[in-house]
Amino acid sequence: MSVDAAQHVREHAPALVRWLLPIALMLAFVGYVGAWVDHKAAGLVITGLDLGEYVKFLTPVRRSEVTLWREGFYLPLVTVSLGASLVAFRAELRYGWVVRACLLILAVVAALNLLPPAWTPARMMTDEFRQQAMALLFCLAAMIFSPLLALTPRKITAALLAALSISAASVPIWQFFAVLPAIETLYNHPQQPGWGLILCAVSLLVLMAAALWFGWRKERMV
Repeated sequence: MSVDAAQHVREHAPALVRWLLPIALMLAFVGYVGAWVDHKAAGLVITGLDLGEYVKFLTPVRRSEVTLWREGFYLPLVTVSLGASLVAFRAELRYGWVVRACLLILAVVAALNLLPPAWTPARMMTDEFRQQAMALLFCLAAMIFSPLLALTPRKITAALLAALSISAASVPIWQFFAVLPAIETLYNHPQQPGWGLILCAVSLLVLMAAALWFGWRKERMV
């Protein structure tokens, strides 16, 4: 790389990180609710959001032949919700109110997707859904206190967001491949990871890199 090109990268890197964070959060959510198992018939498409409930009915899971942490499939939602709340009011990022509002809306939407189908308050307190209920309340609390979370030291925020991102990019995808043979048996056809899984995974890895870059750069975001 030439000296001029290197200087150009250094000058524009802070602004790049500033916008990578919200874009990666949004794309991770889009990928999560997109197709993880694609199919010509819309009713046979399985999204990342579906998997937390879908896997309960797979024969290997019901027989305990495959051991899963079912709530692990919801880690991308937790990461997107908490990540949006953590960065929305960061002074270094200097987001306008439109961007902040979009991030807070994203935080709420991602959190509410933790609710199971046909939920009731009593059902959320059962052992089956208690972890989801706790995650939901924690995410909504983080959104409410987002301006205060912006006062957290930058490196702590960056490390937390990076840790959430790598967890959300690894646990659900590892579990997806663990149950993929059972899904292929049901569909009676080999299945490839859908576009949603790929977009979600790549976006979460970009989010992790952007978070670390944000946390350990000395320059002020512009």
